[in-house]
This record gives sequence, C-alpha cells and structure tokens, in this order.
Amino acid sequence: MPHKVADTIFQFNAPGPKPNGLQAADDGLWIIDQCDDHVYKVDWATGDVLVDLPTDTEKSSGITIGGGYIWVASTYSCEIYQLDMDTGKTVEVYPSPGAGINATRELLDEAAGRKSEPTGDHGLEWKDGNLYVASPPSQFVHVIDTSNFQEIHRMKAPGFRVHGLAWAEEEGHVWIADTAFGVVSRHRLEDGRCFDAFRVLDPIQVHGMTIKDNRLWYADDRGPIGFLDVGMEPTF
Repeated sequence: MPHKVADTIFQFNAPGPKPNGLQAADDGLWIIDQCDDHVYKVDWATGDVLVDLPTDTEKSSGITIGGGYIWVASTYSCEIYQLDMDTGKTVEVYPSPGAGINATRELLDEAAGRKSEPTGDHGLEWKDGNLYVASPPSQFVHVIDTSNFQEIHRMKAPGFRVHGLAWAEEEGHVWIADTAFGVVSRHRLEDGRCFDAFRVLDPIQVHGMTIKDNRLWYADDRGPIGFLDVGMEPTF
C-alpha cells in the first residue's frame, strides 16, 4: 500500500522573517518568530496582524496559550517563558525540561566547524494545567505540571528532530512533526504507540504545527504558513 502524503496548501506568509511555532485560537493564529522573537496573532483568512508583542525570549521555537498566559519555548536560552497575554512581558522563566545537545551534533568537536552547544525545546501544547513540551535534544515529549514546573510524564518521540505538536481528536493522542524526516505522526501520549503517519514532501518543512477543526496547520521557518490537506484516518 502506498504511503500517505499531505498536500501543502499555502495560505499566507508570516509577518515575521522566521515563523517557528504555532498555536490555534478561535480568534486568530498565534505565531512565535525565531528571528525577531515577536509573538504575533494573525487573522486566519488573510494573515493580517491582530497582535504584535515583543518578547525577551531567544530564538524561540514553540508557543501555546494556557492558564491565561502565553508560553514560549526560548530555544537558545534553554528556557520556557511565561508571558503576559496583553503585553508579552515576562511573568516567569523556567528551565527547559529537554535541554541538551542535538543527536546530530553530540559527537562533533570544534574542528568540525559546527558548534555543539545546548539548545532547548520546540513545540508546546497546554491542557488541564499541564504543559506538553516537544524537545529535539532529548527526543521526548515532556509533560510538565505548571503549578510547580515538575515533570510528571514523558513520551519518547519518533525520529530525531521532533518539532511541531498538536492535539489530535482522539483523547490522549498528539500529532508530532519531525522536521528532518518530513513525517507527521499520531501517538498515544501514555506510551508513545503510533496510530497514523503521513509524509510532507519538499520543499515544505514543518516547523511550527497546530490544529483547528481537525485540520493541521504548518509554519515553514522560511515564511510560508498553510494547512496540510490529508486524510486524518489511517489508510493501512
């Protein structure tokens, strides 16, 4: 049986130069930009900017909304930022649960000409007071109780560059994007069991990912934002 492939349907270009995280909301699409570190909220249909908030984060890669706050994965400072919804001002800063060296770089030395330095987390989701954190360095999805910022669970992620994270319709399941593999897959958080998967072909790279009305949206960090036209039921 042939593998499932998504069609990428371009909608608009992001307002910032490098969109790297997405979060769906009824009144707009939230974006964190890795270049200017601004949080944007844009109109779903047009991409027009509704909110533009500068942040203190550094080369960020994930965003979610929960508990009355914006949460951002500040990737290059290896931290998670809790931000005021109205101003983007920092409320609190927490250590990234999955910070470390990415697997593709952990054996490199300075002679290789590529830095092997710690980085932090990427895609974020929120549910019932818990933060769900996709981390390329650890290759896990970490579940954090935000009342004390302690890890209460972790799920091994597929591939080696987990990035976008989005809730599936199936209870307790998440969609996970592996940017390097070009694969999006659905997993049960309890044990990581995989229930569905599809490919996203070049040239689109899924960095940020979110879901609205059972449709997955992507951000390619070169600017394009759109949705993935694909059946949401397994074909195998």
